[in-house]
Amino acid sequence: MSFRPRRTALYMPGSNARALEKARNLNVDVLLLDLEDSVALDQKEMARDQVVEAVKVGGFGHREVVIRINGMNTPWGEADLLAAASAKPDAIAVPKVDCAEDVYVVGRKLNDAGVDQAVRIWAMMETPGAMIRAAEIAGAVQEYHGRRLSCFVLGTNDLSKETRTAMVPGRAPMMPWLMQCLAAARMSDLTILDGVFNQFNDAEGFVAECEQGAQMGMDGKTIIHPKQIEDCNRIFSPSAEEIASCRTIIDAFDAPENQSKNVMTINGKMVERLHAEMARRVVEIADAIAKRDEQKS
Repeated sequence: MSFRPRRTALYMPGSNARALEKARNLNVDVLLLDLEDSVALDQKEMARDQVVEAVKVGGFGHREVVIRINGMNTPWGEADLLAAASAKPDAIAVPKVDCAEDVYVVGRKLNDAGVDQAVRIWAMMETPGAMIRAAEIAGAVQEYHGRRLSCFVLGTNDLSKETRTAMVPGRAPMMPWLMQCLAAARMSDLTILDGVFNQFNDAEGFVAECEQGAQMGMDGKTIIHPKQIEDCNRIFSPSAEEIASCRTIIDAFDAPENQSKNVMTINGKMVERLHAEMARRVVEIADAIAKRDEQKS
């Protein structure tokens, strides 16, 4: 399957009709149309209807459309799930996934409703249970109905609340959990998106956290304000220098005279064939982003 960029995933409140309209023109890879945290209790049904109608109307262009429902243990979860599925988004984000069974339950409901397998499940990883059982949850990709689970979304605000862990610059208290989730995601070939940065007027702090996430190996970051888009897209995109270096490595290992070599010296550095495989992924990402830029609408 070809690579799909998910550098920027912007939460948009489902109760805000103006925001939903604006979303069609923002330079993001993913739109997370929210029925949960950003929607007041007395606006849940209205937000559901509004989001479903917006997704059915379409017009989101290259942007991947994901609907975040309320939890399945809430009064709105079941109706949210079925209504969201009827709109045929790219995925449905399920909050507070605590174990693999939470994924299976949603998958069975979607299958029972005859929902196309193209509608994926994104698991919000934001509870102590999710941190302890990250590998088990990632293993839910192997459900007997097919592979719906495709992404982990880190919910660092809820995780901080549930664990009483301080949200501090550098996120040192959370780092073991974040990396555990990343390892679990990679084990099952899932996308993983970093949590939000709340101080959207702190551009310097946001850039630092994006750079940290990219260094950790995150595929992108969830964001809460359009002013965060440009920096997030830039940081989670390969740089021109990185792309050029990767193409040099690929060309060297692809040369006929080097087909049998597993190690070479390139520009003064020892490079193994595994680095060529890593370089191919970087180039694939860069090519997909370039193609996405051509498709902007």
